[in-house]
Amino acid sequence: MGASGSKPVVAAAVGAHDEKQATLERVAASLSSLHLRPVASADGSLSLANVEFWEDTITADPKLQLTRTILPQNDLRSTFISRPAKIADAHVFNTQLDFETGPITNQKSSGRCWLFAATNVLRYNVMKKLNLEDFQLSQSYLFFWDKLNKCNYYLELSIQHADLPIDDRIVFHTAQDLISDGGQWDMIVNLLEGYGVVPQAAYPESLHSSLSSPLNGILKRKLREHALVLRSLAASLRAAAQSEPLSEESILRSLRAKKEDLLKDVYTIMTATLGVPPKPTEQFSWDYYDKDGKVGHWEGTPLEFCKTFATNKFLPTDSFSLIHDPRNEFGKLYSVDKLGNVWGGRDVLYVNTEIDNLKDAVVKMIKAGQPVFFGCDVGQFSDREAGVMDTKLFEYENAFSIKFGLTKADRLRTSESAMTHAMVISAVHLDAAGKPVRYKVENSWGDAPGNKGYYLMTDEWFEQFVYQVVVPKALAPKNLVQVFEKGEKTMLPLWDPMGALA
Repeated sequence: MGASGSKPVVAAAVGAHDEKQATLERVAASLSSLHLRPVASADGSLSLANVEFWEDTITADPKLQLTRTILPQNDLRSTFISRPAKIADAHVFNTQLDFETGPITNQKSSGRCWLFAATNVLRYNVMKKLNLEDFQLSQSYLFFWDKLNKCNYYLELSIQHADLPIDDRIVFHTAQDLISDGGQWDMIVNLLEGYGVVPQAAYPESLHSSLSSPLNGILKRKLREHALVLRSLAASLRAAAQSEPLSEESILRSLRAKKEDLLKDVYTIMTATLGVPPKPTEQFSWDYYDKDGKVGHWEGTPLEFCKTFATNKFLPTDSFSLIHDPRNEFGKLYSVDKLGNVWGGRDVLYVNTEIDNLKDAVVKMIKAGQPVFFGCDVGQFSDREAGVMDTKLFEYENAFSIKFGLTKADRLRTSESAMTHAMVISAVHLDAAGKPVRYKVENSWGDAPGNKGYYLMTDEWFEQFVYQVVVPKALAPKNLVQVFEKGEKTMLPLWDPMGALA
């Protein structure tokens, strides 16, 4: 048995040697093609000899000299915007929803794009059912309940992590952006299920919902103080448990009782700056005009309003996120550890799949009359004034004689890109083969940018910088619905790029 058992080991060793040798040969071949100059600085410091060499090379290039002449007096982006790209990027779409909602919304100086994108999707149903011309759901209402829940979520994490060192990576990371304005689709579902929605007239914008930074600063300062209070109390209770019969359950009850006392400060600050919102089970009344000038009246609770008007056959609770993250395996369910808004609510869940499945879902949804919530990196290769997102928009490579070589996966790995903004797709332009060429995007930056507030996104840009599309189960590929419903998720760490909040 010993002889027969040793043979695979020898074979494996030989195979490993061959693979190592092949790797060395590939590296050697790659290095030989680099034509490296002799090192000018043996200790790694910046050498003026290199600067002189670079300068001589650039001076000998007339194109780079022209670039140097132009740029000191001109904006980099507007100078190198591509004329052919601007001509090609026509705001024309041959497949769109049956009517256009309005007005174009404006999140102003806040990070609430995900709430605006979600309410822009939901208001489509309200306006259609009630024959409205202009209508907004209250983004501020959802903002209030989301922020209050995030404060509770952070303090619950503080209780959970009370035994970890204060400089532990998890404790440190959660204390950095503890109550972000941003969020994800599953957080929307948590809010809709717990609080419903109301028309904007029932809970209007305030200065501090539109300008959230001062409010966030005060809340974060107080919450970090609260976290230290809970850590200190936890240490005292566990020390007392060494000599007294005090169970972990009793300790947790005591900590949560203290947490609830502390949250009164948060509620006080929020209601003073944002106003007291309707309670989800409290009746409110709403009077309105429809597009024919007829007066309408409705009474009910926010939860009832959501169920009656803001949903259709495609329920928000039955929709889920398809993502394209080429770092990770496709056809798998992913979540992000300790990322959420409502404690005990639905996890942030993503089904990772090929980019074509996201595109197909968009086309299918538009044809079915369903606006599309999606997440992207809006700052990449985009022109805010023109309202265009196009990878060919700027001639940077030609201007500087460089090449950008990062793949989508590379950009995620190196923090070059992440899912930072949520918007709504309301139309798509298809070619003769039925494939997307460009997409019409409803943003939440007011009606001045773009084409009266609407943006154009090319298909190439979609491939590189769109990470998420939210799709109803009824319109998603069956195999991906099964992945979602099976619930066997891989947990990504809290600091993973997929933990970025739009």
